[in-house]
Amino acid sequence: MTGLAAYCPQGRGVRYHQRDDPAFPIPASMTYLLWSMPAFVMVLAICSGRVSMTNAAVLGLLSAIPIAFTTGPTAFGIEQLSHALTRGFWIGATIAPYILGGLFFWRIASHSKVQTESADTALSGASATQSPLARRRRLFFACFLVGPFAEAATGFGAGMLGTVTLIRHMGFAPRHLMVFGLLSQTMIPWGAMGSGTLLAAAYARIPASVLGLYLMVPISLFMMIWLQLFWRTMRAAGWEVSKGECIRETAWIATGLVLLAFATWYLGPETALLAAYGPLILLRYLVDEKPDLASARKAAIRAMPYVALISALVLTRLLPPLKDVLGSIFRIAPFEDLPAWSPLFHAGSWLLAGGVVTAWVRRQAQLIPLEATAAWVTGKHAVLTVFLFAMMAEVLSAAGISGASAQAMFAALHEKAILVTPLISSAFGILTNSGNAPNSLFMPSQLALAAQASLSLPAVAALQHVSGTAMSIFSPVRMTIAAGMAHGVGQERLVYRALLPYAACCLAVLMLGALYIAFFM
Repeated sequence: MTGLAAYCPQGRGVRYHQRDDPAFPIPASMTYLLWSMPAFVMVLAICSGRVSMTNAAVLGLLSAIPIAFTTGPTAFGIEQLSHALTRGFWIGATIAPYILGGLFFWRIASHSKVQTESADTALSGASATQSPLARRRRLFFACFLVGPFAEAATGFGAGMLGTVTLIRHMGFAPRHLMVFGLLSQTMIPWGAMGSGTLLAAAYARIPASVLGLYLMVPISLFMMIWLQLFWRTMRAAGWEVSKGECIRETAWIATGLVLLAFATWYLGPETALLAAYGPLILLRYLVDEKPDLASARKAAIRAMPYVALISALVLTRLLPPLKDVLGSIFRIAPFEDLPAWSPLFHAGSWLLAGGVVTAWVRRQAQLIPLEATAAWVTGKHAVLTVFLFAMMAEVLSAAGISGASAQAMFAALHEKAILVTPLISSAFGILTNSGNAPNSLFMPSQLALAAQASLSLPAVAALQHVSGTAMSIFSPVRMTIAAGMAHGVGQERLVYRALLPYAACCLAVLMLGALYIAFFM
């Protein structure tokens, strides 16, 4: 099955029992319970605190396979299992280079020879001599520009590390520093070279640029909520929050979002945020810092690997002849409805090559094997979970479980079934600190539901994806990382208490989006 057919089985073999109303058939309760077992197994494993995300994904896949064999509504045997696992493996193989390549490039690029002053001092200066207005502008710069940019380049909390490093000398209490660190995670759908969004697009069988553009609507609304949190935390820390500066910051955010929307459409989500925020960071640095020639030269040397890589990626995507040539050489496309792999066009390949070239230009070739090993150690669990989640999603889809679940949900709730999406996906995103788990478990059924109810497929896919990814900012895992970086261990409850109203606002935005999709699209 390809395309929507993969999500819309005809119901062959579905076991029904009749309720009092014979016109309202639903699957037998025991069958539904079995179909939910992969999700339950993963939840129990993660909540136990003794099982890693990778092992939880293994358990989810191992439980999905026998369920698909014995209770799936469509014929499912060894041949179908092999096909589903192969499809899942291929999806993982197209995503893994973004993760490992981003980590490798970032580690190589961070080994700058300009070490006369630390990166945070070079960017933010000596905090003790700054005016209150300059300190505030650097705080915004760290939270909403540098943090998302670093997260887009590598993922894995690099944005949080960059933000906290830049502002830790400003005298904030740990609980306030934790909030500012978490604000670096506000553009998660574009994090780690957009690998999560690319994976969601592969599940949804739609172009990644289309999905990314649909994500702009909820993310833009979320940014207004994050700005309110930013200003409230500054007030709690004793900083002045002037109306004029708030308007200025809103304008910077709006400009960034507009640039990001255009970059996502023309470049795709893997390079969009880097291309959109890179010039903004440079402009903001020049306007706020007004550096002398020596400081500008040092900053330029540190930024040169990123400038060169981003420029090359933008050119390969904006120049049609170059794009066509690179995309066609050694192109491998084993499945018509899944992303192809072109090694000379894939951004992950460019990241790996960029790291090697950077090390060679700086005469640091001895770093290549060391940093390659370090990148694998850091990213291996994320890579393995991508493969495992993709395989599990394909198994559940091939067995017809995803489609049959959506059919029954639609029969019970009709268009209102989409209202369940934000609640379940947000819960899984918070629990797993990732959108990959909820997408692998629920994206196929959500797309089947959209087809059944004649809803907008990209809108439903975007709702599913943003519910899992954006709400992961409230994950205990992310909170633990923030507490460790800000020396705020033990203050997590205070921070959660401060975040709770904003989490409720974000969930309300998602629910309103679900209502709009259900009744107006």
